[in-house]
Formats: sequence, C-alpha cells, structure tokens
Amino acid sequence: MKLRARFQILVLLLFALPSAEGASSGGPRRTGDDLFAKANTEFAAGNFKAAIADYEAVVGSGDWSPNLFYDLGNAYFRDGDFGRAILNYDRALRLDRHHPEADANLRIARDQTRSLELAPSALERYLNFATADFFAVVAAIFFWLTIILLILRPGRALWTVAGIFLIAICGFAAYRSENGSQGQGLAIVIAENTEARIATVDSARSVLALPAGSEVLILQERGDWNYAALPNDQRGWIAASAVEKVRLL
Repeated sequence: MKLRARFQILVLLLFALPSAEGASSGGPRRTGDDLFAKANTEFAAGNFKAAIADYEAVVGSGDWSPNLFYDLGNAYFRDGDFGRAILNYDRALRLDRHHPEADANLRIARDQTRSLELAPSALERYLNFATADFFAVVAAIFFWLTIILLILRPGRALWTVAGIFLIAICGFAAYRSENGSQGQGLAIVIAENTEARIATVDSARSVLALPAGSEVLILQERGDWNYAALPNDQRGWIAASAVEKVRLL
C-alpha cells in the first residue's frame, strides 16, 4: 500500500513540473542584447528618439526585463513624453516590484504631469504585498499538498476541508489581483489633453480631464473607444489611441 501511494505521489509531482522546453527558453537573444547596448549608447549621446526606437525594438522582440522598461521610460522622460515614461516605469515595476530607481522616477514623472491615480479598494491594499501569479502558485501548492495528504492519509475530512478553504482563499486573492484597479485592465493615458466623455463621440460632454500619465481601468473596448473606470470614481469613454495597457500580454 505504501509503495502504491509513493508511486501515485511521484506521478502527481511529474505533472506539476514545468516542461523542459519551457524551462530552457529563458535567455535573451543576441540581437536583443545588441539592440539594447546600441540604445544605451544612443541615450548616453543624447539621441533619445533613436534610443527609444531601439528600446522599443527590443520590447517587440519579447526580450523583456525590468531594466529595459526602466531605460525606455527614462528615454521617453528625457524626450518630454511623460505619459509613455510613466507607462514604462509601471511596466518595469510589474516585472520587479522592488525596483527602487523605477519607483523613484515614476513618482517624479507623476509630479511633473500631475497625473491622476486610481484609488485601490481596502482589499486590494491588503493584497498588494504579492502579485496574482504569486497567489495562483500558492493555490496550486495547496492543491497538490491536499491531494498528497489524501493519498497518504485517506479519510481525513479535516485535511480536505482545510485544503479546499486555503485553495479558495488564494484563488480569490489571485482573481482580485488580476481584475482589480492594478490588474489586466489597467491602462495609462499617453496622449495630452485627453477627456473622458459620456458617449463615443468627440462632441459628447466631458466627464473628466485626464493629464498624461493618469491611470484608468479599461472595462470594455468598442472600436476606437474604451469604456473605463476613472480616478474620480466615475466612468467614461476614452479614445483608444489615447491610452495603452500596462500589461503587454
């Protein structure tokens, strides 16, 4: 019986491991490294538009890193495009929540533009210590631990109830982190003189003026317009070309 239980656990662990192909596809490509170095040289020489073009090419290749978005944000900042600077500082912090330079420059850029920020709910502030991916991983760990304990100690109802409860809590936390004010719908205003309106026409009444760099939460996309939650706790329609989501995927 013990041998059979160990075999079942081994099978479960094998299914829980990432594939060898996924684990081996981590390093940046040589062309990305070359472009990144070239962009750094152009930035140092004050050629900010050329640096931006090369940094964006690296982003387009998928060779992402916190420092890539941080440097791209700096290039946009030096070029006077504060909306896109804030967007890329946010992206750097998505990859590394403890990137002090990106955090400091984000604050400076927001002060420069007087951009508006979404107010997180009390629950979101409580869950802010970790990402949705973290909560999803913890939920998966609790799931496999519950399965293993049920194999080793069948008939223990308490383990089952406790495991299901912890999985549900972590799953809910992951959902709230993914769909809250800092979730997948978070977007940054990149255009100057942007207005949120009550309808999808430029002549519609304005709900809120949004300085470049302001945060909105996109709720619905309809052609050339996005319906979004706004920093003043209202909602309105914004031109799709005026905003860009922080999440690239």
